Amino acid sequence: MSNQVRKFTLANGLRVVCEPVDYVQSVAIGIWCQTGSRLETPTEAGISHLIEHMLFKGTGKRTAKEIAESIEGRGGHLNAFTDREQTCYYARVLSDDLHNAVDVLSDMYLNSLMTQKDVELEKGVVQEEIRKYEDSPEEHVHDLHARHRWGDHPLGRPIIGSHESVGSFRPDDLRDYMKRRYVAAKTVVAAAGNLDPDQLKSVCEQELGGLEGDFNLPNASPPTAATGDERISKDAEQVHFCIGGDSVTIYDDRRYASGLLDAMLGGSMSSRLFQEIREKRGLAYAIGTYQTLYREAGAFTIYGGTSPATYEQVLGLVHEEIKKVREAPVPGPELERAKRMAIGGIVMALEGMSGRMRRIASNEITHGRHIPVEQTIESLNAVTPGQVQDIANEFLDPEKLATTAIGPF
Repeated sequence: MSNQVRKFTLANGLRVVCEPVDYVQSVAIGIWCQTGSRLETPTEAGISHLIEHMLFKGTGKRTAKEIAESIEGRGGHLNAFTDREQTCYYARVLSDDLHNAVDVLSDMYLNSLMTQKDVELEKGVVQEEIRKYEDSPEEHVHDLHARHRWGDHPLGRPIIGSHESVGSFRPDDLRDYMKRRYVAAKTVVAAAGNLDPDQLKSVCEQELGGLEGDFNLPNASPPTAATGDERISKDAEQVHFCIGGDSVTIYDDRRYASGLLDAMLGGSMSSRLFQEIREKRGLAYAIGTYQTLYREAGAFTIYGGTSPATYEQVLGLVHEEIKKVREAPVPGPELERAKRMAIGGIVMALEGMSGRMRRIASNEITHGRHIPVEQTIESLNAVTPGQVQDIANEFLDPEKLATTAIGPF
């Protein structure tokens, strides 16, 4: 199933990983910076996200419009995202446009002007984004829940920052942060599609070979998780809630069992929570689970939205399902369905070049090596019912859970 993934380390420490796929006519490529909101101090909250915005505003070679036209005007797609532990600038282009894509992305990465005018303009854009986000309780509740559970720990702060922190940034603050964090040894170029690995290496040397620097990732202690019930009053038609506890880290081999618990409990329309709460009783439109895994901690979260009149009933039903999965091993056929669903999601994502690019980048950033898809599938298939039950007992203990809800209380 896997093609041959190639890896190069340039003289400056920058890594290039790529997966040639000769039966397609496109390439997905991303420049990944190993920094995000996780590495920000409290006064820097949201700076990684604002920098992501600023890199599209213009360089010495290209205006903001010319950056977009350089990719989209040639049939491609250009975008970026900021996470807690990484920031990515990526493009999907026709295979004969790979050199141009590296040129554009590298120009953004290295040569953003960050003028006072543009920074002030984009600060306003981000603050509007914060307002939009705060007006959407179905989105806002997730960050409120992270803050409730993990408090002032960097993983408990929202990626987007606050009105106050974003409003305080000056161009020199952004440049200083980039000088410290956008460094060669913490940068990974990942690409998948119809490409020549040696040519990609040569282009990266040409465009990014002058980047320098390194820094040590902090060895921070895991966050101390709070428990209990937090209710935030907001004029809304529904109560949106998160119930959650800790989970494994991204390095823990039990992440496969945790992933299957996620799939079985709330990861699909056939999951226990969806069937019991939405299909059988019609008490919610949205109900499900997700997990987020980081270097020193993980979180397992149940999310739902229901009317104020049925909120307590839905909470009771959620806790009933938690009790069931903790008290009895998952039946074999149900676990096999969860495995098939998880494997199907992985395999189908690899039918797109963006999915392949993200996978090889994530493996390189997290584990420093390529993990073949076959190895992941083997690890999922090896999970036993007892291992899933053990995860549920460790991380879904009612005494260790926190509930965050926003609605018309």
